[in-house]
Amino acid sequence: MKKNRIFDKTNIQPKKRSKLRLTCGKLYFTYKRYWLWNSTKFTFATQYKEEFFPSIIHQHKSLLLRQLKEVDMQYQYNKIINLKIAAKKLNGLVILPGETFSYWKTIGKPSAKKGYVDGMVLNGGNFKSGMGGGLCQMSNLIYWMTLHTPLTIVERYRHSFDVFPDSNRTLPFGSGATCVYPYRDLMITNETPITFQLFISVGQEYLEGQWRASHELDYKYKIIEKNHNIKAEYWGGYSRNNELYREKYDLEKKLIGTEYITENHALMMYAPFLENKGGQYEELI
Repeated sequence: MKKNRIFDKTNIQPKKRSKLRLTCGKLYFTYKRYWLWNSTKFTFATQYKEEFFPSIIHQHKSLLLRQLKEVDMQYQYNKIINLKIAAKKLNGLVILPGETFSYWKTIGKPSAKKGYVDGMVLNGGNFKSGMGGGLCQMSNLIYWMTLHTPLTIVERYRHSFDVFPDSNRTLPFGSGATCVYPYRDLMITNETPITFQLFISVGQEYLEGQWRASHELDYKYKIIEKNHNIKAEYWGGYSRNNELYREKYDLEKKLIGTEYITENHALMMYAPFLENKGGQYEELI
């Protein structure tokens, strides 16, 4: 797996920018993204198949509703509405050899006209409401599943803030992918000779996903964390840091090799070493 096209900068000191600079920056990166989607740099996946491909390469699920301190549960109910709309755009998508999957290009811009509602979004380490809020849970799920496949992640953005303590965490810190339409995207390229198929469903309790393929693989993957640390920064506050690696095993469970995936650096929004019994952090939002 190639190193992600991701801004994994170790300096995570918060920066204050003027409203004008923020507005200009958003416009610049928005039109730059539209140009990329319309260029010939990538061949984007557009085909769908309703029939399941025979081989399940990896599957995962994440809890839809969880109690979060000072967050109105209505935003989470709205999140489920948004996830169901987006899932229809992703379910059954086929990625042929040489094609690239773009999360936002496939889903499109969330809007009220399409049925999206205000959900919870993270902004600068704080909660707020926003159109289509909660779709990060789906990008988190797809990213985590993709790490267990031979697909190449060519673009992924880490979460800049570690918002929830580790109580009941089931995945390593930094194993998600944040998304902001359209310029913070999740893009995955199929550099294998095998055709892959994505399935996403919103159940009663869980958001569920599968990567399927036209053929079985001769190996499996396991994601491990290394060099995890919490550091007091010189400018005040704490940062959390780690590296993710992937172990490759043959069907006899023999280790073939280990490869670097990415590094993560996030500003902690809670006191380090304190457990929040009400929090769960399987996948953010």
